[in-house]
Amino acid sequence: MQDETFASHIGSAIRARRTELGLSQERFADAILMHRAYYSSIERGEKNITLATLLRLADGLGVTPSSLLATAGY
Repeated sequence: MQDETFASHIGSAIRARRTELGLSQERFADAILMHRAYYSSIERGEKNITLATLLRLADGLGVTPSSLLATAGY
């Protein structure tokens, strides 16, 4: 975990939850009104998301932001 960034940890947690729900990236991104390419970059850990984006993602995934952070190890 030392070499990985917050962005990659939270991206993995988001991907895991989306996969649990059986949603494709495209379907989920459409559901939360986010461009699929941008959403994909979040999952890959290429974007440092804002608190507002974290809230939006958590809401779309049906979880709390704190549960996503806990899953990511924070």
